[in-house]
Amino acid sequence: MTRTSSMGRAMEALRGLGAAASDEPGGTTATRLAERLERERSQLSRTLAALARLGYAERLGSAYRVSPALYATALALTERRLRTDGLTALEALSERSGEAAFLGTLSGDSTVTIVEAIPPQKGLFGSWVGRSYPAFCSDAGQAVLWDASDAEVRDVLGSSDFGFGGPNAARSVEEFLGRLRAARARGYSIVDEEAEPGLLSVAAPVLDFRGEVVAAMQIVGVKRALAPRIPELGDLCRTAAAELSRRLRSGAAAG
Repeated sequence: MTRTSSMGRAMEALRGLGAAASDEPGGTTATRLAERLERERSQLSRTLAALARLGYAERLGSAYRVSPALYATALALTERRLRTDGLTALEALSERSGEAAFLGTLSGDSTVTIVEAIPPQKGLFGSWVGRSYPAFCSDAGQAVLWDASDAEVRDVLGSSDFGFGGPNAARSVEEFLGRLRAARARGYSIVDEEAEPGLLSVAAPVLDFRGEVVAAMQIVGVKRALAPRIPELGDLCRTAAAELSRRLRSGAAAG
């Protein structure tokens, strides 16, 4: 086998271990990982053993997991690249759509904008970067909770004040969950006057090297301008979020 193909197998194994971490925090065996990746077990077992010798993976009995040091490094790199690659992705999305684009993350029961790209012609003053908004009615809320279970959503939003928000905001956790399920089926969320009167947004989740949602990419604007373009803008947003997710995965592997 060539050096390149060996490296490719190693990166695939590391990404597989990272993706399995949420379901199997104590590590996963070569057999289970081979099934997950649809790879030949004996070859994968040799790759995992080599990764453990090099310090990239940690062996716990018959199971393996990404080494804590490498995991922490990958998380830190992902956080940095959310801002750098995220800005590049937002600028491209804003140029293609002609609308304001934002990247938000979950913080407690709120979402916080970390990067934005606003076309000059929109005439918007001020910045949303660093500002928080209740997740149940924010533009990013449904997308940042995309991969959360119903129980996790109830836990996050359990103390939220559902009297807040725009005229169409959800008024209970169960109503929010219904909208979240519809968004998942559609492929992107539509937040229609839930944050503020007259505003509409579409959003899609951004995934990291573990395959977990770390942010939401959004297009936000005046409802009368965006409403006729929802399918177009939703697809643009979903495509841009998927591309940023790929960059984060490749960046973590390269780091």
